[in-house]
Parts: sequence; structure tokens; C-alpha cells
Amino acid sequence: MVKLKDIFQNLYPYGVFRAGRDVYLTFDDGPIPEVTPKVLDILARYNVKATFFMVGDNIDKHPEVYEQVIKAGHTIGNHTYNHLKGYRYSLDEYMANVARFPKPTKLFRPPYGKATLAQRRALNRMGYSIIYWDILTRDYNPAVTPASMLHKIQRQVRPGSIINFHDSIKSNERMLTVLPQAIEWLQAQGYKLKTLAME
Repeated sequence: MVKLKDIFQNLYPYGVFRAGRDVYLTFDDGPIPEVTPKVLDILARYNVKATFFMVGDNIDKHPEVYEQVIKAGHTIGNHTYNHLKGYRYSLDEYMANVARFPKPTKLFRPPYGKATLAQRRALNRMGYSIIYWDILTRDYNPAVTPASMLHKIQRQVRPGSIINFHDSIKSNERMLTVLPQAIEWLQAQGYKLKTLAME
């Protein structure tokens, strides 16, 4: 029987969809002063570390929020400098934008989960671990309720799951509502929540 993970691995070579035995909370699109510090407060309340896939331009605009994330002991990843959808850009354009990311990291997540095979090969050659997810909360969608997000996490989580949230204006209230509920449930099930720091 062919597993769904194997299908995705074949469609997206060089990509990581699950990792190890723990569960990994990830946040895309920050740092945003209106949202990211609230995420940090929730994570600190439960003594949880997470991985933030940041937009380089947002780091340059809000360096103080970036520093809060680092000082709290979380991990960061490159989400391109301008949140580019890979298929709309040439290899040279895309990689130049990736290279503009202002902080050192070897974790990368393509915005929208979209990057061409050539882009992924180039990222791999640069030493990046390309991180996708196996649970997409869709917290950016106003039609998706916190209750439905929590139910999706409860139904789909497994050892090694990578859960995708967004610390963005668009996701703000829905994500902040479900995040503590999800953490409490995951911890009650015995899952350890860790960062995706790749050695």
C-alpha cells in the first residue's frame, strides 16, 4: 500500500513533511508586532519552543520583534525576503530573493508551499533543509473556525508532525484562539513540542 507521505515525497523531492518522533509547531510570515509577541506569550506560558519561518522584509521592518523571538529560544527559518510564490519567478530571481534574507539559517519554507524543482535543487545545494508540513491549519482563511482547526490537529497529528500556523494579521484572532487549546491537547496526549533545528 502506498502511503500519502511517500506520494508527497515523490512529488516534492528535497522536502521534509514530518521529522523524528516529536511534534513541531511552525509559524509563517512574521515577525509582525501586532501578532508575534502574543504568540511568544502563549508559547512561554506552556514552556514550548517553536520554529518561525520569517519574511526577510518583515525582519528588517521589525528587528525588535525578531530579537524577541531569538531571545525566547525559538528557531527561525527563511521564508524568502518578499514572500515569493516560486512558480512566478525565474530561478535566478527566486534565489536572489532567498539570498537577501538578513539572518543566518539553514531552514527554508517556500511561501504557499510552492517552489519549482529547479529552485528546490538550488536550495538543497545551498545546504537548506526545505520544510513543508503535514498539518495545514488554514488559520488565514476566515471561513475556518478555531474549533475546526483544533479538530483537524486532533485527527491528523502523529509522531513527527509539522503543524503550520501563521503569525500574521490575517490569521491573528483565529490562530491565537486555537493555539493554547492545541498545545494543551497535544501535551495531554504526551507529545513533546520542539523546534525544527536541524543539525
